[in-house]
Amino acid sequence: MDEPSTGLDPASRNQLWSIVKRAKKDRAIILTTHSMEEAEVLCDRLGIFADGSLQCIGNPKELKARYGGSYVFTMTTSVYLEDEVEKLVRRLSSNANKIYHLSGTQKFEISKKDVRIGDVFRAVESAKEKFTINAWCLTDTTLEDVFIKVAQAALASSSTM
Repeated sequence: MDEPSTGLDPASRNQLWSIVKRAKKDRAIILTTHSMEEAEVLCDRLGIFADGSLQCIGNPKELKARYGGSYVFTMTTSVYLEDEVEKLVRRLSSNANKIYHLSGTQKFEISKKDVRIGDVFRAVESAKEKFTINAWCLTDTTLEDVFIKVAQAALASSSTM
């Protein structure tokens, strides 16, 4: 199946997914998709292709454990407060990796070994007393994050050859 739910409204997509889940019992179904949500819902095992070759294979939980191991911390403030946010994150983990920033929204990858969830909540509550935080979240590694990490590694590997 190639991109089976592309262009479907959410209700039709969910109905299709239910049909595929029932149909896959005792069968192998090969599915190609750009939707990590679809891959996670439908696949027992999945492979990630990048730069023309298979980079990894496993079930979604295994891949998240292998390529994850980190939280993603996102915070949105005024663009003028970006340095304050970076200082806050560096106090939580000096090894934090900034993976995105645009117009006051910054996203950092923080190793689960470096930080406890309670420490993040305390740091954010303390920061709220000092400056305005428009939004923030702490999430576990997603399949989308895994795909991006694997694709970036493949690209870096191919550019060094």
